[in-house]
Amino acid sequence: MTGDLITRARNGDGEAFRELTDPYRRELHVHCYRILGSMQDAEDALQETLVSAWQGLDGFRERSSVRTWLYRIATNRCLKAVRSAGRRPRTGGPVPGFDPPEPTRLGKAEWLEPYPDILLAERMDTAPGPGQRYEAKESISLAFVTAVQLLPPRQRAVLILRDVLEFPTREVAHIMDTTEQSVAGALKRARTTLRQRPSAAPEPPPANSATERELVIRFTRAFEVGDVDGLVALLTDDVWLTMPPLPLEYQGRDLAARFHTAVTFRRGRTYRLMATRANGQPAFGMYIPDPQAGVCHANGLMVLTLAGSRIRVMTRFEKEVLRSFRLPLTLPHPAEAGRPAEV
Repeated sequence: MTGDLITRARNGDGEAFRELTDPYRRELHVHCYRILGSMQDAEDALQETLVSAWQGLDGFRERSSVRTWLYRIATNRCLKAVRSAGRRPRTGGPVPGFDPPEPTRLGKAEWLEPYPDILLAERMDTAPGPGQRYEAKESISLAFVTAVQLLPPRQRAVLILRDVLEFPTREVAHIMDTTEQSVAGALKRARTTLRQRPSAAPEPPPANSATERELVIRFTRAFEVGDVDGLVALLTDDVWLTMPPLPLEYQGRDLAARFHTAVTFRRGRTYRLMATRANGQPAFGMYIPDPQAGVCHANGLMVLTLAGSRIRVMTRFEKEVLRSFRLPLTLPHPAEAGRPAEV
């Protein structure tokens, strides 16, 4: 069947090409996202991969599977994008009325974007083997994707191909046009770097568990009415606040309280939240009520990284990402001020 599709596609049959590649499109998109950390860049890389595959069908000698061949093209497209001088940095500009406290540090992955669970649900990694180093949920989490962004490009690709997707070393060498020895060396260095990440935090509760639902409800109630004390009570002592594309990062409950008082809830600002999920984690579309217009305007997307029954990381993204989550840019104004959104 595959051979027939290849023959037909080589003869210009676009439908045969789509039938040949469609089973791999979603996983290739996730693969590009893991390497690039950006939904838009992943989409661009995927489209370039498919165009290149269509144009290069005559050069496909079928010495590897179609899947491996597509991963070879996609990986090299992603590495080219990472090295592109025009792609990074993507830092945020000045924000009017934004006077934040001094940050703990400046982040290095300002291009990071969230990945909607509505897309993940359509496809997860194919048949992970028993030796898989990273479970599917961890391998798409913001913590993992952020850590991977800080690796050199080739180490990044090798780690994902070997430890997440479990391609054999021989296939990874073929995909990256290098030697098995080079793959082994890059993998060792990447693993060493990732082992330096803090890992003492409790595991997050299962998705949609009673613990997670209770935390989401408490967070929503506190955030919508600007209850800083109630919000801080939900945070771990070493909580991080990050906000790509702005590089500002804050650690600790005291700084979190200061930031939310001075910035998030300044001048009595309140919010309405719409629950969703990103990167396997609870997330919320954020909307600011406008009584005069009778609507709530989109303000951004908040993703929560949980540890036990508390929040370990709050990551806020710009409102432009809401389109990927199929969330609107406006909501009806709530009938009652401070009414919690449904979760």
